[in-house]
Order: sequence, then structure tokens, then C-alpha cells
Amino acid sequence: MSGTMRGANRLSYAAYGLLGLPLAMSALPIYIQAPAYYTGHLGLALAGTGWVLFLSRLVDTLQDPWLGRCIDRLHGMRLKVWLMAAALLLALAFFGLWLPPTAVRGSSAVLLAWLGAMLIVTYTAHSMLNIAYLAWGARLSQRDEGLLGASALRELAGLAGAVVASVAPVYIFAGGGSVESPLSMYALGFAICLAIALAALLLLAPPWNREGDVTLGWREVLTRMQSNRSFRRLLLPYFFNAVSVAIPATLALFFINDRLQASQYAGAFLALYFLSTAFGLPLWVALAKRLGVLQAWRLGMLLAIVAFGGAALLQAGDVWLYASICIAAGLALGADLALPPVLLAGVIGKNESPAAYYGVWTLLAKLALAVSGLALPLLAVLGYQPGMGGIGGITALGWVYAAVPCLFKLLALLLLRSMPTFAPDHSLLETPS
Repeated sequence: MSGTMRGANRLSYAAYGLLGLPLAMSALPIYIQAPAYYTGHLGLALAGTGWVLFLSRLVDTLQDPWLGRCIDRLHGMRLKVWLMAAALLLALAFFGLWLPPTAVRGSSAVLLAWLGAMLIVTYTAHSMLNIAYLAWGARLSQRDEGLLGASALRELAGLAGAVVASVAPVYIFAGGGSVESPLSMYALGFAICLAIALAALLLLAPPWNREGDVTLGWREVLTRMQSNRSFRRLLLPYFFNAVSVAIPATLALFFINDRLQASQYAGAFLALYFLSTAFGLPLWVALAKRLGVLQAWRLGMLLAIVAFGGAALLQAGDVWLYASICIAAGLALGADLALPPVLLAGVIGKNESPAAYYGVWTLLAKLALAVSGLALPLLAVLGYQPGMGGIGGITALGWVYAAVPCLFKLLALLLLRSMPTFAPDHSLLETPS
């Protein structure tokens, strides 16, 4: 391939990957920032907020397979209209999540209802975009060997969005005074990024290669999934691993603010974590090419357990120790982001419905997020309240934040140890000989 063609491929894959940035920007506030914002700044109770997170995520979980089936039926202009409608809905919901009307802030019950409604709309719009986006990326590999590279570019863009979404709200809230004007600018900036990224996807990215794709009925889709042994064997470890990532994401700001007493460094910690992930992504891609994707993911899980396990023992003021944990755990997260979608793409047969598979895949990710929301009422039962002292509650926060996720990660790792290779494209799963 000539240098010009390689450059064109890199440009088109970068155009594909760019949408990962606004998708991450809209995901991170929900997982990390929204619980702390609604409890710390808007005054909602911890337990009530946790139950709203759980129930809204559970509602969102149920719709993903149906959305995947809808996307499998879309072609041409209908797919473009779907993506543009989802982007508009996401931009509006993002604004509503950060800026609830003054009229709803006077009552905790009404504010909880508003939070639940905005979360459901945000989740729905995000899923409408993300499932189509992942299915689009899965079919890039049908034309050439670009799947690992496309996945890495998508996740790198996502990490850039995660850094922005980590730092911007923290500094907005730390500035004191009214936050409505800067939050409005933040929401507007998100909408602009989303519009640019979607235009790049539709106009410059490699087209969705639908050769061999078929639209099947629900019964046949489920039958094929059930008979796909590799797909079934991936589901449980993927779910356990997703829970291990979702719980710390939900509790990170609580841990930084109350366990470490280092709220002034919250933005820096989150940025360091995601920048380390970005640095690690190409390393995991290179390792996956050398050892195989499955083996590389196992090593990433092991690194996460070793790196994150000690966080439960940190005390107030352990800023540098926590920074080192952020670096190591961030490096490990790169494997969780880049490699599982490649494994899934490898077990989807050519004559399959990729969006239906990704619908089930994202269902498990959403279910993991729903489970992580239960950490908040659990901590309330254990005596923890945001911004308040109490040795028992602060100790419980440390163990739920760090030790419980490591347990889930260990379960996922043990399940992957016995993962056999039955993929249609064996090269994605096997360790090269």
C-alpha cells in the first residue's frame, strides 16, 4: 500500500474514532460527576440518589437489545437520520442533567424525579449512538486488518473526552459562586464537539461494510447467540469486569473528597488516571498483536488488581500514593477499553447481525452500572454520609471503593483463564504460536 493510501486510511479511521470523544464526555458525568453533584451541590440524600441511579440504569439496560435490532434494520439515509436524532437528544439531555430548572430544585422528590428522567433520556440517546457506532467499527475489519487500530483510535478519542469531562466540572464547582453560566458554556461546548464528530463519522469515516450482514428475526438472533459458545463464555467475565470498573467510577469523587481529604486535587487525579489510560492504549494494542488479545486482557486485569488493591488502605493526605495508583490503574484500564470490543468482533460471524450482539454487550455494561449505583445506599447503611466524618463510614467507603471491585476483577480473571477459542476469526483470540 502506498504512503498516500496509508495516510488516507489513518485519516478515515481518525474520523471514525472522533465520535468517541463526545460519547465519553456524556458518559463520564453520569458515572462519576452526577452522583457527587446532585448530593454535594444540589442537596439530595445519598441513598435516594443511589436508588435513582440504579433504577434509571436498569430501565436503560432493558432497551439495548431492542435498539440493536432497530439499528440492524437501518441503511443509508435512515441510519444517518437515526444518528442525527440521537445526537440532538443527547445534547439536550446533557444540558438538562447539569442545569435542572429552578422550579424543580425546591423539592427533593421533584429533583429526584428530574434526575431520573434526565438519566433515562441521556442513557437512551447515548445507547442509540453507541451501539450503532460499535457495530460500525466491528465491520471495519471485514475489509482489512484495521479493527485493532480503529478500536484504539476510538478509545483514545474517548479518553480525551474523559479528561475534559473529569477536569472541567471539578474546576467549575471549585470556583465558588454561581455555576449556571459556566455549566451552560460547558454544555454548549459538548454540543459543538458532538456535531463535529458526527459530521466526521458520516462524511469522512470508512463506510459501514454491510456485506454478509443479515437482518434476522428475534428467535433466530437468540438461537445464533446461544449456539455461539465463545460469545456466551465472554459474557460473564465481561460483566464482572464491568462491575469492577463501574463501582470505583461511581465512588471516585466521594473517596477523593472524604477519604483522602483532597478535593482540591480531584480534577488532577481523574485527569492523571485517564491520561495514563491513553498512554497505555498503544502499549496494549502492541501487546495484543504479540500475545493475542485474550492473553493481553488477562494481563491488564492482573495489573488492575495489583495496582488498585492497596487503595483501601489509604488515609487522609496520601496524595502521592493515590496518584501512583491512578497511574497504574489507568494503564490497566486501557486493556479494558481497547480489547473486549475486539474480542467480541472476533466471535461475530460474517452472516450475523452485529448491532444485535453489541446490544447485548452494552446491556451487560449498563447492568454493571446499575449494580454500581447500589454502592451508594450500601454506604448509607454502613454509616457513610458525604462531607461528614465518622471512622466507620469512611472506612466502609475505602473498602467498597477498592476491595469490592478487586473481588469482581479477580472473578473475571479466573473465568477468562478457562476461556476456550471457538471464534469465527481465531486469530483474534489465540496466542500466536
